[in-house]
Amino acid sequence: MQTASRSIDTMRSREVERLVVGQPTSDGAGVRLTRVLTRELQRRLDPYLMLDEFRSEDPNDYLAGFPDHPHRGFETVTYMIAGQMRHRDNSGGQGLLGAGGVQWMTAGRGIIHSEMPEQKDGLMHGFQLWLNLPAASKMIAPSYRDIAAAEIPEVTTAEGVRVKVIAGRALGIDGAVVRETTEPLYLDLHMPAGSSHRQPLTAGHNAFLYVYAGEVEVGGERRKVGAQRLAVLSNDAGADGVTVHASGAARLLLVSGRPLAEPIAQHGPFVMNTTQQITQAIADYQAGRF
Repeated sequence: MQTASRSIDTMRSREVERLVVGQPTSDGAGVRLTRVLTRELQRRLDPYLMLDEFRSEDPNDYLAGFPDHPHRGFETVTYMIAGQMRHRDNSGGQGLLGAGGVQWMTAGRGIIHSEMPEQKDGLMHGFQLWLNLPAASKMIAPSYRDIAAAEIPEVTTAEGVRVKVIAGRALGIDGAVVRETTEPLYLDLHMPAGSSHRQPLTAGHNAFLYVYAGEVEVGGERRKVGAQRLAVLSNDAGADGVTVHASGAARLLLVSGRPLAEPIAQHGPFVMNTTQQITQAIADYQAGRF
């Protein structure tokens, strides 16, 4: 859980260490998306492995969806802004992910699932974040949770900033999901023009923000972060949070977590600690043991 060493009024903000521009790619059966957190950032932003944004009003970009595919060794967090997606997996889990909702899936020792759009036209917009599992939990039983928009706590600050607390704790409220080992904080901030937000962050936790609408200024240096940009936040030991200011209306994700500091071995949808474990994951999947 997050803690603050000082009051919010005297909080010292982290600064922007670097800006990252997402790379256009496709996944599933050809769904077009932007990959923002890539493998080169996995160590720096441990325990996070990947962040994708999918956004299109062209059904040709998303209708093929993500047919059956496997995962092992981590958790996927899918957050839908607009549109709806049907989840089904081989453990019996299923649910309809609608606007404002979250699908939190723990792949554990292995799961096969599909994510298919349930719309023929209109805007499809959302994010998928991959959160690593510690070595001791990589082979736990898989699980799935469908979290409707109404189940996600939300609070509005005195400056009018709407804060959706998907995971962790913020502004005195617990989010929809809490994890003890990685302690993820996952917030969606809706900032009106002229507003600021100060968010405490735990020392030693890696953190980043991703602006998906508008532009914000971050930290005492007021570094500008535009739309479709990921800002890696510094790990300055003297900083106990982050300050964000929006001159115009803006929306962004703010994410932090406790690093696992464990080896990362990845082969596509499998994330383990050694190449031997990856070889075993491939063999288990091919043998139908997921």
